[in-house]
Amino acid sequence: MMAGTKRPKKPAQATAEPAATGNPGEHPAPGNDDAGQKSPYLNRELSQIAFNERVLAQSRDASVPLLERLRYLCISSTNLDEFFEVRVAAIRHQLQFGGGATGPDGLGPATALTLIHDRAGRLVQAQYAQWKALLPELAAAGIRVLLPSDWNGAQKRWLRRLFRKEILPVLSPLGLDPAHPFPRILNKSLNIVVACEGKDAFGRNSHMAIVRAPRSLPRVIRLPADLGGGAHDFVLLSHVLTAFVADLLPGMQVKGAWQFRVTRNSELSVDEDEMENLAHALKGELAGRGFLNAMRLEISADCPGAIVKTLLKNFELDDNAVYRVDGPVNLNRAVQIHALVDRPELKFPPLRPRLPDVEPDELFETIRRSDLLLHHPFDSFATVIDLLKEAARDPDVLAIKQTLYRTGRDSAMVEHLIEASRNGKDVTVVVELRARFDEEANIRLADRLQEAGVQVVYGVVGYKTHAKMLLIVRRERGKLRRYVHLSTGNYHAGTARAYTDIGLLTADADFGEDVNLLFQQLSGLAPTIKLKRLLQSPFTLHKSLLKKIAREARHARAGKPARIVARMNALTEVGVMDALYDASRAGVRIELIVRGACALRPGVAGMSDNISVRSVVGRFLEHSRVCWFGNDGTPEIWCSSADWMDRNLLRRVETCFPILEKDLATRVYAEALDAYLRDDSQAWELHADGSYTRVQAPTGQTPYCAQADLLARICQS
Repeated sequence: MMAGTKRPKKPAQATAEPAATGNPGEHPAPGNDDAGQKSPYLNRELSQIAFNERVLAQSRDASVPLLERLRYLCISSTNLDEFFEVRVAAIRHQLQFGGGATGPDGLGPATALTLIHDRAGRLVQAQYAQWKALLPELAAAGIRVLLPSDWNGAQKRWLRRLFRKEILPVLSPLGLDPAHPFPRILNKSLNIVVACEGKDAFGRNSHMAIVRAPRSLPRVIRLPADLGGGAHDFVLLSHVLTAFVADLLPGMQVKGAWQFRVTRNSELSVDEDEMENLAHALKGELAGRGFLNAMRLEISADCPGAIVKTLLKNFELDDNAVYRVDGPVNLNRAVQIHALVDRPELKFPPLRPRLPDVEPDELFETIRRSDLLLHHPFDSFATVIDLLKEAARDPDVLAIKQTLYRTGRDSAMVEHLIEASRNGKDVTVVVELRARFDEEANIRLADRLQEAGVQVVYGVVGYKTHAKMLLIVRRERGKLRRYVHLSTGNYHAGTARAYTDIGLLTADADFGEDVNLLFQQLSGLAPTIKLKRLLQSPFTLHKSLLKKIAREARHARAGKPARIVARMNALTEVGVMDALYDASRAGVRIELIVRGACALRPGVAGMSDNISVRSVVGRFLEHSRVCWFGNDGTPEIWCSSADWMDRNLLRRVETCFPILEKDLATRVYAEALDAYLRDDSQAWELHADGSYTRVQAPTGQTPYCAQADLLARICQS
């Protein structure tokens, strides 16, 4: 047991229905200790878990199509995996190697871990309760996930043949004895621990064996319809393994088999001051990522305590890291059912994004006349791809510069960049190799671009490049003109259909000069630069936000109207929160839309009376970062790649850009802010104690859903 960790009386359980918490539209308070409650800030980690509770709530919403409800359940499970891989890993590291508070609320790592495991245990409990609730609803719709007890004779015979022909040959069970120590268990992999008796061919006694499921095996297996079942009958690999595990251990008597899964630290540790080549250093770290320190053990609820203790000992975990589950330990893999079942009536209607009323080969002319605003996913991302495609083939285009943080597989944008280079354009791409969980893909991307003659830059040592910028230099009538794309989201066609983001295409000369200077700064050794339009992290964005908030406070103290509306993914930076508290005390009306973690306490008398915080969780992941300042009747609206977090404002390269054309600014305010402030269908209100309550439409009124309204008004019918 780690020093300083408070051990609960029992491991966290996830086998029963969650305790009632009153209104089903409420979430329990994060449970900060006395020190946390006295703090002006909420705990970041508990707030992040609360976000996953809101995602899980979508799975309970009867108005959401059935297969989408299953998908939300799986998303909440995947999110929790990443939470343990990153946030819990960071706090455990802090506990082991020393350090102060884990966040602005002042909690130490030992206390934080205890609270996290308690809250996460309740979330896991709720996830599996929802899994059990969904199974009969799916079955009623003709989609069955069959347990071994449900298999008929034909299905069992088919599965046994499948096991012997396709599964058994790739398995390597390992009996544990002095000559066979506990094997290395890959992060988030499916495993079976087997209790057995008897002697093998060499006369060795064995009481325990481990079976690791290779990732090449499908986690969800579709049963043929001619076996006496339905067209959409599925079996989970974990059930097949436990049902036929005895076939792997001939001569042994199997007493029981239980699935388990371990979640490990996934943060790569690269000392950038001691390395000569970032890509080479990351490749070395990636090889061992799947076997870093364990953070959590998920195991079947009925697994004997002695076996659990053995696993804990081998993974060097405490009792409070155990999550006993009554269902598949890899619950998130059930999302494959969503893809395998072709039932459009059980899914969201197809998305048909709006295309601009302009031919692809006229984009330069269109942008030259006026700025073009794109609100994804309602507006098609194809416009950005078409612009890059046209630039790659246009003989008047001389250079292209772009940042790439996440791109996805088979990216059309990457193909156009390569085509541009082969067509003689000067192409420079800033690839962020340290984009979490995309490091390996980005290393391959960088290698491929370099092979095509593209100049690849890895950014700035010590600062992730999170800015989203595209610059195209074109010769027109003997002069050079710059075309710019700036965005709140990544150059990833897949997420552009699932995330809400704001993009701006402009030929404004000042924008072009600013972006060009930023690329020079990233690719060379440029000094601090002065920008005309843009704000930049880590130099001017944080300071400018504080100044703009303080300006609203001055207006309020002078008796003038003062208001701030801001939207982001997370709010945890102390300087910004303190400035907002001060503005609230001055009388500024502050309305915040924070999708995920929020450490600011709203509605506290004398501190944040004038601050409201809401979170909207719907079909699309809310990803836009937009802020609006009243500015005494001359409002400003800004879009950014940065959340209001320490890392984004102080330790990353980010951009924040104004929307200058009045009609476009009006549109951004209406679509990205006002619509979400009016939402009473998918919005949640944050309270001072850290709890969230779902916003309800007034009695007798039809609920308003921002995303549904935008889909109806913007997308193609």
